[in-house]
Amino acid sequence: MAAILLPVTPAHAAYGPDQQVYVQVTANDGSGMQLARLEGTVAFDDSNTRYRYSLNLCWQSGSYPQPYFSIKVNGSPAGSPVWTGNTSAAGCQLVALYSADVNVGSAVYNLSFDVTAGWFSSSNGYQHRTRTKSSGIYDNPFN
Repeated sequence: MAAILLPVTPAHAAYGPDQQVYVQVTANDGSGMQLARLEGTVAFDDSNTRYRYSLNLCWQSGSYPQPYFSIKVNGSPAGSPVWTGNTSAAGCQLVALYSADVNVGSAVYNLSFDVTAGWFSSSNGYQHRTRTKSSGIYDNPFN
């Protein structure tokens, strides 16, 4: 009897459900000025070593310079987000698009996103101020 050998293809990990990301940064000088909004989704795969995200960062009219965000994996900085382009939307000077499928290579227990925006505060003699707001923690449902 002859045996047929088929090439072995690596198993692909399956992603869990998308978790909604939403962070609104507002000036904390009493003006209530909206500065930046991060929204989109993040998901973890069942191998516990990968995650993916698709996020939009709205640069709102009160913010200067352009806001930015960082990603933390298991509480530690995880490099720069992957910028994929820009678009426009009502209420935003610019919407920066970010997405990636990231292989960390070790266990991913959780993620968080820190959004930073600056503005000139009229209540502080028009001095430039910055504020960072965290998304809170997105837990990996597979561990």
